[in-house]
Amino acid sequence: MAVVSTGARLHVGFQNLSLAHDRLYGGIGVGLAEPRVRVEATRAETLRCPDPDVRPYAERVLDVLDLPGADVRVLDDLPRHVGLGSGTQLALATLVAVARAYEKPIDVRALAPQLGRGGRSGVGVATFESGGFVLDAGHPTERFTTEPPADGEWTVPSVAARHDLPDDWRVVLAIPDVPAGRSGDRENESMRSVVERAEPAVANEIAGVVTRRLLPAAATGDLDAFGRAISEIELQNGSWYADEQGGVFRPPVGTIVAELGADSSVAGAGQSSWGPTVYGLTDEARADEARDAARRALDEAGVPGDVRVCSLASEGVRVEAATPADAELR
Repeated sequence: MAVVSTGARLHVGFQNLSLAHDRLYGGIGVGLAEPRVRVEATRAETLRCPDPDVRPYAERVLDVLDLPGADVRVLDDLPRHVGLGSGTQLALATLVAVARAYEKPIDVRALAPQLGRGGRSGVGVATFESGGFVLDAGHPTERFTTEPPADGEWTVPSVAARHDLPDDWRVVLAIPDVPAGRSGDRENESMRSVVERAEPAVANEIAGVVTRRLLPAAATGDLDAFGRAISEIELQNGSWYADEQGGVFRPPVGTIVAELGADSSVAGAGQSSWGPTVYGLTDEARADEARDAARRALDEAGVPGDVRVCSLASEGVRVEAATPADAELR
């Protein structure tokens, strides 16, 4: 039996979505210590998995690892399709839990594509491995295809830069009670449309922000500079997505981002992935003020929602229990 857990992740955006540049995508994101997904797996002769949403992941894991069966249960879950990386974190947690239950050595990064994860962005896989602030290297642009490649026909983008962020930094999440963000075929169609129309000059602007502002702020632990850089990258990415999502941020997220980002307790704010989750960067001393600001932002947008303050992750997947003895996880 094995129990593993991993935190959510924020996806700030991409470094480039234009086919005019040499490398495409290049994800930017941050691992969160919470909320967390926890998966328990036990050896079994066949697959037993009571959660219909998790069963396809478990089936694929057994196939990839060439195992007969497992009893797979989700003890804690992330909100699904709200921009917190639930699909990747749950799929990889299932992979590790089953492998540990069987004492089977695995390479998570190598196997992630066979589970359909890490195709465009490597942020989810990288934060699963080690948490932190992550910037990935993207893919050579010539590999872009109008139809998504089959599962397993890619490699997860390499990590180009990673930093642990200061222990006292916090993220306030405002998750409005509105329809879920895009995923699956709908997300693929939207991304293809965005890439085929993306203005290349936007990537040049983002490159300057990343190299001259974001990376130095991450390396030196400058929260205010980091937050301003994140906010600018969010706005630049939103200009690419505006036609697909009805604005720089999807409605009513734009109102929430603007209200939260304007509060003095918040260093920067944005929409994680396709949303609707809005996040604001703050610190431990201002966390209560930021929580109140997030509630006011939801009220201003006229929508109910969940607000929580989260720590940042300085580590990746955690094995909480494992019997038999731990297997190697590379």
